[in-house]
Amino acid sequence: MNNIKTLGELKKSGYKERSIKEEIRQNLINSLQTKENSFPGIVGYEDTVIPDVERALLSKHNILFLGLRGQAKTRMARQMINLLDEYIPVIAGSDINDDPLNPITQFARDLIAEKGDATPIQWLHRSQRYGEKLATPDVSVADLIGDVDPIKAANLKLSFADDRVIHYGIIPRSNRCIFVINELPDLQARIQVALFNILEEGDVQIRGFKLRLPLDILFVFTANPEDYTNRGSIVTPLKDRIQSQILTHYPKSLEHALEITEQEADIEEEQKDRVGISDLVKRLIEQIAFEARSSEFVDKKSGVSARLTISAFENAISSAERRALINGENQTQVWIADLAGIIPSITGKVELVYEGEQEGPYQVATNLVDKAIRTLFVQYFPNPDSLKKRRSSGKPSQQEREAENPYKAITAWFDKGNHINLSFNTKDKEKIISLYQVDGLHALVKKYFAQANESQAALLMEFVLHGLASYSLISKKVFESKIEFKDLIGSMMNLGGKEFDEEEFDEEA
Repeated sequence: MNNIKTLGELKKSGYKERSIKEEIRQNLINSLQTKENSFPGIVGYEDTVIPDVERALLSKHNILFLGLRGQAKTRMARQMINLLDEYIPVIAGSDINDDPLNPITQFARDLIAEKGDATPIQWLHRSQRYGEKLATPDVSVADLIGDVDPIKAANLKLSFADDRVIHYGIIPRSNRCIFVINELPDLQARIQVALFNILEEGDVQIRGFKLRLPLDILFVFTANPEDYTNRGSIVTPLKDRIQSQILTHYPKSLEHALEITEQEADIEEEQKDRVGISDLVKRLIEQIAFEARSSEFVDKKSGVSARLTISAFENAISSAERRALINGENQTQVWIADLAGIIPSITGKVELVYEGEQEGPYQVATNLVDKAIRTLFVQYFPNPDSLKKRRSSGKPSQQEREAENPYKAITAWFDKGNHINLSFNTKDKEKIISLYQVDGLHALVKKYFAQANESQAALLMEFVLHGLASYSLISKKVFESKIEFKDLIGSMMNLGGKEFDEEEFDEEA
């Protein structure tokens, strides 16, 4: 149909006009009936947000997405263009996409009166039917709605009250389109008031000249919860005119979070060829965001965006890639130690409360990584806190102790004064050799993960050391170039020259 060039041809084609909301409604009905996904790539909203959006669109409502940052609010709005017709006709030269069968500007009406069925028309693709504006305090009524152009009035010798002398703002130019205002509370109250009649009646008032422009727009607004932003709020009468308010949320499960990060992370093919990343490391990165959202040091009203884990994932891959390039290795994997390279991805993505500022961004980020390790450790190995000490009248044998505490051989190795240094830039083979030096470490991993290959087992061995440190069974110190693991108590505990016995100490305590 988009080969039609004149109004007369359009009329003969049987084309029927319909509003953008009716257009979206009918296309959504078809999508639902054919079981098509209306919002591809949106993960975790299948049973919550997406049904609410579909109900709102079926009701032909304007929409307000209310949620914290990084919850795909704008992305969902942008995907609504997929529910538009592929092409629609507009009068050629119209500033506001006049419908040839229902013109609303004086320019369009005059053109049709002059040329009749020969009036030229153009076809507008759905990709051109989307407008977006980030609300900032300096946005003016002229930006959004328009202003009188005195030069045009003088050249055309027209009164300022004539709509032909108006320079239209972004909203009228988005006629028959989807128009999005992001961070709505940031708009000054007087600017929000200017939107009242546009939403309700379609009236546009510019410098005291009231125009009747029945604009055909689907409005989508996004905002953080009002109790978060200190910059402003949505004025109540405007909020009342937005028919559907939809609450968004962060991923509720680790699986959804993993899927989002995998989908959004920008990883080069050469990185994928050189660097492997295990499911364990992926889960650790996602768990960091979950820990941040519940941390006492992080401002919960600000939220923790999904961009944190996406950036962290990319940094983790790049950290391993850099190490491999330095060492001349063709293949490597992301080690637990490489998570030290994701700290910049965390510090820039979390807003700290006063206590967090006192602690320091770097320390808070490091603590979040340690908490993630601690949380996931018990999903792979026995919980050190829940291990029951044998209670008997006699002293348990070494074999009985190890049966009760699978970590005994490892901690005993450190108790003897041994330590291990894992450099951030060490070669994989050298790291594996260092890990095998720790008594009982490889045996523990093979006990619980018998099918693990060499690289998987080595990663789990490193994970055990970090996990035991997070449960304060051994000491971990992070330096600029390495991580050092050693005995937590060391030479400080020497009972009268006798070697310190951890079980005796626990029983006496």
